[in-house]
Amino acid sequence: MSVSKIGVIGAGTIGRGVAQSLAQSSFEVVLVDIAESQLVSARSQMERDLRMQGLFRAEKLADDAETILGRITTSTEPEALADVDFVVENVTENWDVKREVYETIDKICRPGVVFAVNTSAVPITRVASVTERPAEVLGLHFMNPVPLMDTVEVVRGYFTSDETLAVAMGLLDATSKEGIVVQDAPGFVTNRVLMLTINEAVFCVQDQVATAEDVDRMFKGCFGHKMGPLETGDLIGLDTILNSLTVMYESFKDSKYRPAPLLQKMVDAKLLGRKTSQGFYTY
Repeated sequence: MSVSKIGVIGAGTIGRGVAQSLAQSSFEVVLVDIAESQLVSARSQMERDLRMQGLFRAEKLADDAETILGRITTSTEPEALADVDFVVENVTENWDVKREVYETIDKICRPGVVFAVNTSAVPITRVASVTERPAEVLGLHFMNPVPLMDTVEVVRGYFTSDETLAVAMGLLDATSKEGIVVQDAPGFVTNRVLMLTINEAVFCVQDQVATAEDVDRMFKGCFGHKMGPLETGDLIGLDTILNSLTVMYESFKDSKYRPAPLLQKMVDAKLLGRKTSQGFYTY
């Protein structure tokens, strides 16, 4: 299957990163979001990010920012996805929201179009089950910031076909990203481990074992991590951390995934990290 036009659903931090990364690799992109203001904000942020990459990356961009952004069209209507060859969905980690998205686009996109679920915890097989194309559904878990991260967690659901996997791996190869295939289980590999680490770090702050700064300093100084777990949580978004933990807690029925009360309190207070300028740190 030839892929040249890709639909990207959701213009938040990850969605706009996916759109930018695909456009940098010469794909035509249709970026869809329910809010026009979010699309305007996403385009402005992509322009800033591209100009910064052009200034500071050792490897210069093949095209200028204007050319790359010219490959991205935006829309608030899902019908704009009618002629795409591949879809990457990036909406919130909420099953009710995701289900509605897939039930809608399954009727709009032509048969054979692959649906890639960009999720950190929602089971791919569950998503596939609400479509009429379960063999064409898989997970592509992109990491933030998408244009700068070279590896993607590729999740094979129960129904995912070899052909679908090959199309997705070919797409990643065209964007100079390596796909690592894992099997479908809540949290997969990256978030099954990472979310527990971040959550336990939150418990350490909550229980006054150490400050957020000292927790992160130890992970960077003792283990050589580029970022500590709480800095990572702020980058991902504390609401996303909470949603991911909640999905795994409900899926595994295991108390080790119980979100820290401090995490819930910060999300309730809209202290979500970098995207709100305040989380465990001020930005």
